[in-house]
Amino acid sequence: MRRREFIAGLLFAATAQLARAQKPEQMRRISFVHPSMPVAGLRASPYRAFFQELGCLGYVEGQNLTVELFSGEGKREHSAELVRDVVREKPDAILTVGLSMARGFKSETSAIPVVVLTGDPVRAGLVASLARPGENITGVSIDAGMDVYGKRLALLKEAIPGLARVSFLASRPGWQGLEGPALREAAEQVGVSLVGSLVDEPMHEADYRRTFASISQEGVDAILVSTDTDNFANRRLIAELAANARLPTMFAWREPVEVGGLMAYAIDLPELWRHAARQIDQIFKGTSPGEIPVYQVTKFAFVINLTTAKALGLTVPPGILVAADEVIE
Repeated sequence: MRRREFIAGLLFAATAQLARAQKPEQMRRISFVHPSMPVAGLRASPYRAFFQELGCLGYVEGQNLTVELFSGEGKREHSAELVRDVVREKPDAILTVGLSMARGFKSETSAIPVVVLTGDPVRAGLVASLARPGENITGVSIDAGMDVYGKRLALLKEAIPGLARVSFLASRPGWQGLEGPALREAAEQVGVSLVGSLVDEPMHEADYRRTFASISQEGVDAILVSTDTDNFANRRLIAELAANARLPTMFAWREPVEVGGLMAYAIDLPELWRHAARQIDQIFKGTSPGEIPVYQVTKFAFVINLTTAKALGLTVPPGILVAADEVIE
């Protein structure tokens, strides 16, 4: 009798172990919220790198992961409502872009982990420090300081003989907030005059067209495009309007140069999205977001589109071509 009980116990233990081994993995849920990029574009490059990295880390949508996509479609007046709707759903993590959206989530929840891709989160008051963010927010900073702003202006000056006056295409918060003051200081050091060409918010096509009509009358020699998230979402339109105005452009991302922009001293956006995926993986494995250091961009590539240069009648100096990491022809 005791032997049968012992055997039965072994069978029960083996069955329980097998059941545990076959237990479905925990389903994790991420809310990916972009202020302007349409939902249909959130799986294309450079965002595709985020999903690919999640796959490399063992997360498979439909098996152990659900990613819900949200877009504010550039309608800033509805941002607060969108933030509340997402928080109400109680996802396991929120991934977002830009200072405004991040501030909304910071004020709305202290419980849900938030990973944000934005400028300097310390100066913006989102986190206590890059090394130890604190609370429920971490992410990726695309701000690498004064040297990068100066580098973009210096490359423009080298590429365009006689460059004296540069338009800074930005939102009003971008001009008055973190990026504008740093860039004005860099412009003074490089020796060019910087003009704020501000696109009204929400930054839609009609607003860009009105701003470019003003730029054409300001006598500028080139356009430096801010890192506003709406500018990335509207990169093709900006490249088209700049080409029509016959004005060279400098971007902070490679992607606009692929569609007709002239140059970029570019952040490696796919790598930043891969890093955001790794941070979410750390959160899912139990690390508090406040203990996950904010990753700061360190890698840049100088990209130039020779086809655009020829269309503008611009002869690119040999030194610029030698300095380029990539030449698009």
